[in-house]
Amino acid sequence: MQATAYTYDAVTRSGSVLLDDGTPLPFDAPAFDAGGLRLLRPGQRVRIEVEGSADTARITLVTLQTF
Repeated sequence: MQATAYTYDAVTRSGSVLLDDGTPLPFDAPAFDAGGLRLLRPGQRVRIEVEGSADTARITLVTLQTF
């Protein structure tokens, strides 16, 4: 799934993304670390993997979207 980076805290390695429908979805340090990223800037397109249903969705991976 694709999204746009919305917030990122380099100290905690957590933040949030905006899904293409505008819905914010938070991610934690393990999801960020799983993607192998070192930094994330608001506005960057990212690829995310999510587990759970719509109301309990949890991001398990955040990485840069490549074409």
